[in-house]
Amino acid sequence: MKPATEQPASHRQTNRRQFLETSLAAGAALAAAPAFVHASDKAGTKNVIVGQGDYQYECLHDWGMDALPSGAHYGNASHGVAIDSQGLIYITHYGKPDSVFVFDADGKFVRSFGALHAPGGAGKGHGIDIRQEGSDEFIYLSASESNLSFAKLDMKGELVWEKGLAQLREETGQYTGDKPRYRPTNISFSPDGGYFLGDGYGSDLIHQYDKDGKYLRTIGGTGSADGQFRTPHGQWLDDRDGAPKLIVADRANKRLQWFDMQGKHLKTLDGFLFPADIDQQGDLLVVPDLHCRITLLDKENNVVAQLGDDEEWRKVALAGFKMRGQRDKWQPGKFVHPHDACFDSDGNIFVAEWVATGRVTKLRKV
Repeated sequence: MKPATEQPASHRQTNRRQFLETSLAAGAALAAAPAFVHASDKAGTKNVIVGQGDYQYECLHDWGMDALPSGAHYGNASHGVAIDSQGLIYITHYGKPDSVFVFDADGKFVRSFGALHAPGGAGKGHGIDIRQEGSDEFIYLSASESNLSFAKLDMKGELVWEKGLAQLREETGQYTGDKPRYRPTNISFSPDGGYFLGDGYGSDLIHQYDKDGKYLRTIGGTGSADGQFRTPHGQWLDDRDGAPKLIVADRANKRLQWFDMQGKHLKTLDGFLFPADIDQQGDLLVVPDLHCRITLLDKENNVVAQLGDDEEWRKVALAGFKMRGQRDKWQPGKFVHPHDACFDSDGNIFVAEWVATGRVTKLRKV
């Protein structure tokens, strides 16, 4: 595919200036807002409220953790989160057993599955998303390990199909040589029934397939110009204005990028810290940022809230990335490494963090 047309520098600078101005305003409002607490949790302590205005959320850290059965754990990290039409919450992880844990809306453990992404019994779960296809739903998993497959499963966890490196090499013409860079991180969907597979930890490429699983094109490549990526870690179908677009969380470039359904670059929004993924509810986008915060954007991509944002906390939490393994130092209402986030039907947000022992936080809308 030909490189996407680069967005004019003036346009990028305007986007960045608007984003930063709005971010500063949101940060100032948050700093000026009074501290909130809500009802006691079952341990008798108060849960912190984060956000401001219409976007306030009660932090329920370690949601579902005490419901895990004996021997089940997140291991070195909880990674991805998705919610099905019945309200069940799915968390991918690096623990045992399997690679996916399922909870009901009350945080009760339902089951585990995903043994295909648990070589030797240890989970290697990473990207997850769920899509309605006709009368049925299906789960798409991306394991972020070169020796494991990108897979489609039914809601019982049974394999529908899988696609490994050898097949991707044949289809895309990429990944030649003895040591190809391939570690896919996430998937997203197109409105015609197709999908995008993002090779975020490997080649900085996104591969597009149609509804029949036919390879269409490859987007991106390593770099910092518009249309290029440095760790395209997650992506989403943005249909807020009626014209579907692919949004990419271009993590190491600290930005979001938008593309049309033919892979043409449309716009870039700078000003993030280390954006990891995107989810949408109505006109609202949630962007989990690996550097300790959650950003909410409105339909015009203005910042309406930055949850848990605290510059001083961030300095401590990011120092050598040691905090991810120092659970005793974690603070209520503060994030360490948000890796994925998604909305439920009530507007609550579930956040999975890249931390040792794993952590899922339910941000209950108040």
